[in-house]
Amino acid sequence: MFYFHWEFPFLDALQSLHNPLLDSFMTAVTSLGNAGIFWILTGILLLFFKKTRKCGVTVLLALLFSLLAGNFLLKNLAARQRPCWINQDVPLLIKMPADFSFPSGHTQAGFAAALSIFFYFRKAGIAALLLAALIGFSRLYLYVHFPTDVLGGLVIGCVLAALAYLLVKKASEKKAAGHDT
Repeated sequence: MFYFHWEFPFLDALQSLHNPLLDSFMTAVTSLGNAGIFWILTGILLLFFKKTRKCGVTVLLALLFSLLAGNFLLKNLAARQRPCWINQDVPLLIKMPADFSFPSGHTQAGFAAALSIFFYFRKAGIAALLLAALIGFSRLYLYVHFPTDVLGGLVIGCVLAALAYLLVKKASEKKAAGHDT
C-alpha cells in the first residue's frame, strides 16, 4: 500500500475538528458529490437555456470524461486502498465506500464541472469551485480519501474540464464557420 508518510497524520489531525454540527455539515456536503448527481443536474439545467447551453454541454462532457478516466480507468489502475480500509479505528459517518481511493471521484467530478462553469461564467464558476473544494475537503474530514487522492482528483478534473471546453469551443467554431459559407 502506497501513501506518503504525512497523509495519515494529516487525516488524524482532522479528526480533532469533529463535532456534531460539523459532522452533519460535512456529511451533507459530501452527499452533493455522490455519483456526481448535483453536477449532472446542474449540467442538464444549463442545457435548457440558450445563453448557458454551451456551458451545460461542457459540464456534461467533462463529467463523462471524469467518469471514464477516473472511475473506470485510474481507480482500477491505481487500486489504492482507502485510509478507512487501512485504519478501521476511525468511526465513519458515511457508508464505507466500496471502490478504490485514487483519484477522489467526488473531487474530480466537482472540479471538472466547476471549472467548466468558470470558463463561461466567472462569478458562478467561483461559487462552483468553492463548492467543489468543500466537497473535496469533506472527503478528507470523513476519512475516506488521502490528501493526494483529493489533489489528484482536483488536477485531473481541471484537465478534463479544459479538454471538454476546448472540444466544445472547437465544435462551436466549426459549426459557426459552416454557417458562414
